[in-house]
Amino acid sequence: MEKFRWAYIGSGSIANSTAKDIVKGNHKIVSVYGRSIDKVKAFADKVGADAYDDFDKSVNRDDVDAVYIATPHTSHLEYATRAMRLGKPVLCEKPVGVSAAEAEQMIAVAKEQNAYFCEAMWTWFSDVALTVKQWVQGGEIGDITDVEINYAFPGIMMPKGSRLLTPETAGGAILDIGIYPITYCYNLFGLPKSISCNGKLKNGIDISETVVLRYDGFNCKLNMSLCGLKENCRINGTKGSIKLPVFFHMASRAVLKNENGRQVFNGKTDYLTEFTRVAEEIRQGKKQSDYIPFEATAECLKIIDECRRQMKLVYPFEKTIRQ
Repeated sequence: MEKFRWAYIGSGSIANSTAKDIVKGNHKIVSVYGRSIDKVKAFADKVGADAYDDFDKSVNRDDVDAVYIATPHTSHLEYATRAMRLGKPVLCEKPVGVSAAEAEQMIAVAKEQNAYFCEAMWTWFSDVALTVKQWVQGGEIGDITDVEINYAFPGIMMPKGSRLLTPETAGGAILDIGIYPITYCYNLFGLPKSISCNGKLKNGIDISETVVLRYDGFNCKLNMSLCGLKENCRINGTKGSIKLPVFFHMASRAVLKNENGRQVFNGKTDYLTEFTRVAEEIRQGKKQSDYIPFEATAECLKIIDECRRQMKLVYPFEKTIRQ
């Protein structure tokens, strides 16, 4: 089978990480667009692609099978909708937008243009998370009694001016970090009955929060932070437990303990699996992903919207819009 050909929008750290992974498989990057042409050229040369400072020209090529958006999430709405209106399938980094309203706009354009659109949430393209879901929904640990997920990213140690620490680019913990545990619980249990969020704001961003998602008979407690925090995930049930020793990558193992003993699933969470499964769906003619359907993308951002409301977290560009 011919290599699947990508147009990359953005050439920063996540673009470099994904590119390094996917070129090991049946993928090729044919064009790269970004606002800093020198940076784009350096990245394009490295991956053997053409560099552009014109978005439409980079995307509207006959040899572009799909567009991957790897820019800050404040620009996802613009680039995703433009690409889909040019008739291209889109894989967009998470979170796909700053709010559920932005996600819903992208989904509306995908439906209007009959274009494939998918959030690049690598977790749920991985057999590790999919196996945990099978265990939970298959009753391997009985009825759920409680869930706790801890996830941190050392953003506080990043240099001043970093996108992650800047309110103008919607930096902070809830969008960059919270999207992972929130999506994890959503994909296992659906929308919660209620949500509570207790966060700490500093310099216009949230640097940490504890989110409690309440379901019938159990709660999911999610601790997220830009500071130090030991990562893990624990799902307890009436008949056993599931543990993920390292939550973010979830690459090493998922451990199931129940009345039948101990079972370990060793797997991999990687970009190559994600991009390959997306390419397969696009080639099959699908318009939304079986792994990350539209509803999941929109509803997880609705949870984040509610967390932000409770924290009174409003980004500068949103204040401008409201005025």
